[in-house]
Amino acid sequence: MKFGVITFPGSNCDYDCHQAVEEGLGLKPVRIWHRETDLQGCDCIILPGGFSYGDYLRTGAIARFSPVMQKVKEHAERGGLVIGICNGFQILLESGLLPGAMMVNRGLQFVCQTVNLSVERNDLAFTNKLEKKQVIRIPIAHKEGNYYLDQRSLKELEDNHQVVFRYCDQNGRISDAENPNGSQNNIAGIVNQKGNVLGMMPHPERAMEALLGSDQGRLIFDSIKAHLQKVG
Repeated sequence: MKFGVITFPGSNCDYDCHQAVEEGLGLKPVRIWHRETDLQGCDCIILPGGFSYGDYLRTGAIARFSPVMQKVKEHAERGGLVIGICNGFQILLESGLLPGAMMVNRGLQFVCQTVNLSVERNDLAFTNKLEKKQVIRIPIAHKEGNYYLDQRSLKELEDNHQVVFRYCDQNGRISDAENPNGSQNNIAGIVNQKGNVLGMMPHPERAMEALLGSDQGRLIFDSIKAHLQKVG
């Protein structure tokens, strides 16, 4: 069982993800530089948060052309697990591994806070340690987290049950008041149709210890580990 953490120029959460795997799961993750084309047999690839290539053109738009991303696409096509967190989610959108796009937060400001998330699916490799409709607290930190899809594609996303997390209140109530960035339908995280590629704006790697405010991000990493153990 191997986890790989990709580092792009401008990544700043790669160490956090590395630590979450090493200290949280007791596994030694592989560090993968964006120019590499060998995923070293990793079962789960993590695209971390940060500001890849300075977000100079558009969030994730330049990172999609990194040599490593072709191998990530091939890995996903074979059914391998991929999780993109914050900027990693933006890269997955730009690369076409997930549908939609990110816009600037509706308040036009960077937001950094802990939010409540409603778990919409618990039948995935990323959520099997969670309960459906469970509310978990995970921090966010982004300026371009306003998830957008045209109405036809949004309906298809919802009909296919690809929404995994939604912003909500502490009781699980989903409303615009609990939406920190303007994302359509309060969407905080989605998967592809096959369910092996997850993109989410909240940072589970920053919620691994109760001392830091929440340890519920650990449930996502524990879910991945449990899935990989099950499939061998």
